[in-house]
Amino acid sequence: MKLVVRTQTYHDDLDAIEAYIAQDNPKAGADMWLYIDDQVELLADPTFSRKTGRVDGTLELVLHPNYIVILEEDATTVTVLNVVHARKKYPC
Repeated sequence: MKLVVRTQTYHDDLDAIEAYIAQDNPKAGADMWLYIDDQVELLADPTFSRKTGRVDGTLELVLHPNYIVILEEDATTVTVLNVVHARKKYPC
């Protein structure tokens, strides 16, 4: 198992997603926050699905039709960089 490290940018992105969804449905916002973070924790397992990222040296986890998690990985650690909306032009 690998260590999963979440960056401050990841936390900021996740909080912004929750706040946006919570404008219409606070429970759905909280549920989405938990869902995304629970899926990110599964990245500790090296066999958990991820794909080559659009930026060299990154990987992507498409865990919801609307959200993509951007990460880097080495032999011992998965570093979670961002969560981006699937419609957002990435990389900018």
